Amino acid sequence: MYLLISAVTFLVLLAALIDIITRTDDQVKHLPKLFWIVLVILLPFLGSILWFTVGREWGDARESVSFGDPRRWDRSTAPTEAAPPARMQRELSTEEQLAALDREAEYYEKQARIRRLEADLDSKRQSEG
Repeated sequence: MYLLISAVTFLVLLAALIDIITRTDDQVKHLPKLFWIVLVILLPFLGSILWFTVGREWGDARESVSFGDPRRWDRSTAPTEAAPPARMQRELSTEEQLAALDREAEYYEKQARIRRLEADLDSKRQSEG
């Protein structure tokens, strides 16, 4: 039993350390990478859990490149050339969110108006027939 707990703790520690080291500085939240590494080493299980819950940025996934690839260290290039899926796009500003909500409300209002007009048309057809 203790061997299993030790093995799981070691694997979680190893995964956290690899994840911390391979992340860029802009993907690390709340503390510098070095402090996260020290925290995970000093408190293996708790530090790893903290890293995965509050320390890492879960947003935009970067292109996976090998360790020796120069693109890995070049922070100026975009991760991919194609547009990311909607769930991975940058966060919208408040004004952009409000504009999107206005467009969505307008769309549903138009759909409701279309349904009302179709219902009126159907009732007129039935009364004429």
